Amino acid sequence: MSANDSLQDQHVLVTGAARGIGAAIVRAFAARGARLSILGRSAESLAPLVAEDPARRVAVVADVSDAAQVAAAFEQARQRFGPATVLVNNAGQASSAPFLKTGGDAWKQMLDVNLMGTVLCTQAALPDMVKARQGRIVNVASTAGLTGYTYVTAYAAAKHAVIGLTRSLALEVAKQGVTVNAVCPGYTETDILRESIANVMAKTGRSEEEARAQFSAGNPQGRFVQPEEVADAVVWLSSRGAASVNGQSIAVCGGELPR
Repeated sequence: MSANDSLQDQHVLVTGAARGIGAAIVRAFAARGARLSILGRSAESLAPLVAEDPARRVAVVADVSDAAQVAAAFEQARQRFGPATVLVNNAGQASSAPFLKTGGDAWKQMLDVNLMGTVLCTQAALPDMVKARQGRIVNVASTAGLTGYTYVTAYAAAKHAVIGLTRSLALEVAKQGVTVNAVCPGYTETDILRESIANVMAKTGRSEEEARAQFSAGNPQGRFVQPEEVADAVVWLSSRGAASVNGQSIAVCGGELPR
């Protein structure tokens, strides 16, 4: 591990951390010496991750779309490890439906969790970073924030908004010692992907192998991205070696973009 890779004793807060990409991010930061506040919607789902290293990890519970819950969770994290020096906005949800069958409730859910969750958590963490004149904010967006996909208009619109937030806020805080970037995974081997594959199987009668092939076809490498690969990109953006990387949206997708 080089000096630029070490995050010894940095306080990293990761949202949506219970599983998948979030859990991989937690473990990647832990391997580099960070202290972790692990945010999710239930203490039970977070308990296994905390149990791996209870002295250096704490669970904080919140629905990221609820401002009061977010404020309380960040205060709990602050009391345990001090102000967060790195914020990873990973919490998100995805749903699919044709545009004309995507109702107001679905639009609200996608925007509340994917966009407003990022906004609220960033607003909770940023004042401490500005005061300290150092900090890293990494938003886990999606390739759907960089291009269009059919049947996920609400999700794609929310993730495009996260990219816009990333670019604009990065400029706003550039002289205050804080960087703001996004990581945009392609189809990644997570529960969300597995649910999407099951949905295709149920609606089309395709086999699991056929459904998986449909999703992986967009990746020139012919495979799914692994959560650990996304985590490594997030950790790098949080390191000293990435101090001049700001306002960027880095696609982790095997070369799918641009297209």
